[in-house]
This record gives sequence, structure tokens and C-alpha cells, in this order.
Amino acid sequence: MAELGFHLLCIIFTLSLSSVRSRTISPTLTGSMSELDVSDSIQKSLNVLSFSPHPLQSQLLSPFHLSSSSSSSSILSLQLHSRSAVHKSSHKNYESVTLARLARDSARVESLQTRLDLAINGVKKADLKPIGTEFAAEDLEVPVISGTSQGSGEYFCRVGIGHPASQAYMVLDTGSDVNWLQCAPCADCYQQADPIFEPASSSSYSPLTCDAHQCKSLDVSECRNGTCLYEVSYGDGSYTVGDFVTETVTLEGSTAVEHIAIGCGHNNEGLFVGAAGLIGLGGGPLSFPSQINATSYSYCLVDRDSESASTLDFNSPIPHDAVTAPLLRNSKFDTFYYVGLRGISVAGQLLHIPSSTFKLTNDGNSGVIVDSGTAVTRLPTEAYTALRDAFSKGTKELPSATGVALFDTCYDLSTKKSVQVPTVAFHFSNGKILDLPAKNYLIPVDSSGTFCFAFAPTSSSLSIIGNVQQQGTRVSYDLENSLIGFSPNKC
Repeated sequence: MAELGFHLLCIIFTLSLSSVRSRTISPTLTGSMSELDVSDSIQKSLNVLSFSPHPLQSQLLSPFHLSSSSSSSSILSLQLHSRSAVHKSSHKNYESVTLARLARDSARVESLQTRLDLAINGVKKADLKPIGTEFAAEDLEVPVISGTSQGSGEYFCRVGIGHPASQAYMVLDTGSDVNWLQCAPCADCYQQADPIFEPASSSSYSPLTCDAHQCKSLDVSECRNGTCLYEVSYGDGSYTVGDFVTETVTLEGSTAVEHIAIGCGHNNEGLFVGAAGLIGLGGGPLSFPSQINATSYSYCLVDRDSESASTLDFNSPIPHDAVTAPLLRNSKFDTFYYVGLRGISVAGQLLHIPSSTFKLTNDGNSGVIVDSGTAVTRLPTEAYTALRDAFSKGTKELPSATGVALFDTCYDLSTKKSVQVPTVAFHFSNGKILDLPAKNYLIPVDSSGTFCFAFAPTSSSLSIIGNVQQQGTRVSYDLENSLIGFSPNKC
């Protein structure tokens, strides 16, 4: 029996989705314009560089133990926080923060696409092992903290690992399944905010055998002296290699879950600097929700530039006022969560985008995934162009600005306190509609008043709804009933 004290205090960079509504599709919709508070957005961009990190808790409460093999219907919760709230930024200005975020975002999208391509084409990840690596010696709820300034991932949890629990920050990722953390002794470990986990200090640490079902569920594994070794590579050059073990995960509020399979990485590299490891929230059998037999989970991503906190909840029902949509699964790749999307509207007018653009095909291509780790929503070029052109048409009176990084539609709002812009909305395949607030698609890229339209084109057929568009809204994954819900102001 292995115990991994898992106290999740997750820091998430989030934007508020304040006006989400469920409506039936019609040619012209009410509420065709949305107001953007320019002054508030600029002030937050100035504040983010001056945040003082929250003091870290030194101890966890005595845990109440649950077994991962039992199906728990009780609500479990972890607190979520913006990365800025717990880690002081090293950037000199907000433009530098933005460019660093977008660079990480591009690497993230490439990683997701690479992993999906491998699965669809039947290529084993073992064929792409990183060069030079070697195996070396209420619901369940947690706080979520934004991880942008940590240099890895966008959302973080504060966790306690082992017995007694050692605390660490972990990246939260809906696009991954395998949970892992850096462990001593390190053959190659990146810098993290907390001390490297010492397996010898935990009485609950227990290596998995090679014939254990958790080991057999890995995409890439090897056997050494009868124990399981794992490797996870992310397609962007990031990877982790080490021992596959079980531990007890202790969540904030003193709830502990026993026998969680987790990688103890001795050789790790990539975009995880600052965090000790990763908590996988994907749909595969090794993800944290799957291992605790969660019937559902939800998170609310607070404004990426605020010190506010929210929660990651397990086994919580979808709020009654949520905008719901079909939750779809890809038979070729069970990690990603797909949503049934019919189209997109601007200022109440449904765009002329073929519905097939967003449809998940039988061969595993296309479709739309909801991802916590991607910041900016990606759309196939044809769909993006139609969206951008319609939005630009409705913002002709706003002064334009030069594009920034992957953003090609930007505005100089330095002389404005607030502006009215066309409302952008997602139209789901069940007829429901999700209106986005203006601050979830027109975002500051510096502190001088430059704002950009926060969507981007992709040459891939895969669309991704990113966390900028999710911020301020509780996103619920009802795994039992195959529904995804979007709830306004439920943070």
C-alpha cells in the first residue's frame, strides 16, 4: 500500500467568462455587442508584475484516507490560484510576459497535435524516445493556481506527496493522463520551486511490478529488476523518465487517496520549470480522475492576471444553469475531451463555416477539444479567417495596431476607458450557445493599451478551445453522462 500525500493548491492563470447564456440558435441573436473594460484590463496587466507571492503552507492536516479502488461519490476539492499569486514574475514588463506565454502556447499546441498524429497513425511513442535519456536511479477539490510565470504549464496545484507529505506545485493538464513528479536521485532534473521529492522519506512509496495493470496501461514502459519503468514524451521536446510507483495522494482539506499510480521521474526535461511534476486530468485509465473513479470533475480558471483563487472539484454535479454540450471521445486517442461544436457567431450572426469543419471523424481526425493547457483557441485556417474578418468588420471604428506574435488582429485602445465590440459565441451541436465576454477574446498584450483578438489559425484539422476563452467560467466534465458544462460566475 503506497501513500502519496497529495495536497493540491493549484494556481491558475484565468480570465473571467462573466456572461454565459444558453440559447437556441436563430439567424439574429440578442446581445450582439459586448463591453470591454479597457482600464481594468490594463490595470491588471500592471499589477501582475508587482504581486507578492502567497506564503507557502508548511504542513498538511492529518489525512482522512480513501482508496483509489473504491468509487467515491463524495465531493473532493482542491484550491486553484493564479500563478502570479504564488510566484513573483521575473519579467520586466507585461509585453515580455505575453510573448513568453505565447511561445509556450505554440509549443503546447505542437505537442498535442504530435501526440494525436502518433495515435491516429498507429506510431508507438517508443519510436520517438528523446535522445540521451536513460532510466536512472465536498467533491474532491483542490486550489488551482496559474502557472505561466513558473515557466511550465498554465495551471498549478499545491500538493503534498508521500507519508509524511512533502508539498510541491504540480501542473494541471486535461491533455495528459500520466501523473508524475521529479524524484531523487536525479540523473537530470530541471529547477523547481520546492525540494526534489525523496522516495526514501515516504513510508507509502511502493514500486509497481512489470505485470501490474497500471504498468501495462503505459504507452511506453520497460522492466528493470521486476519493477516498472515509465517514459512520457510530450512531442515538444519535454519528457520524463523514471520508476512507476503507487503513492497516497493527500488533497487539501486532509482527504487522502491511496494507491495512486504515479511516475517518479529521475530524468526530466522541458517546459515544466518551477513545478515538481504534473497531474493528468485526461480521459485515459491512468489519469487522476480515472484512478479515483470520479464520475465528474470541474474547474474554474480565475483571471490570469489576478490573485484570486478558485477550485478543482471532483464528483460535483454540473450547475443547473450551465450551458451544456455533448462530451465526445476519440476512439483512436482516449486522452482528449472533445465537444460537439456546430459553429461560431459574431454579433449574433452565424458564420458561414461548414459544420464538417468541427466534426470528429471516425478516423480520429478533426473535432474540437477543450484543453486547460492551451491558452489561445486554435481554429482551422478557413474557420479562423471567417471569424477574424467578421470581427474586424464590426470593429472598423477602433484604431488598429501592429500584430503581436501569433495575433494578427490588434488594436490601440490606449485612449479608451471601455469599448463595445461584437459578441463572439460558440454554437454547440445540441443547439445551446455559449456567449463569451469581451475580455475572453480581446486581451491586453502590453500595459500601454495594445489589445489583440485572442484566436489563432492552425493548419491542422484539430480545433482547440483554450483557457483564455474558458476563464471565469466553471467548466464541468460529466464523465458519467457524456456532457460538458459551462457555468458563468461559478468560481
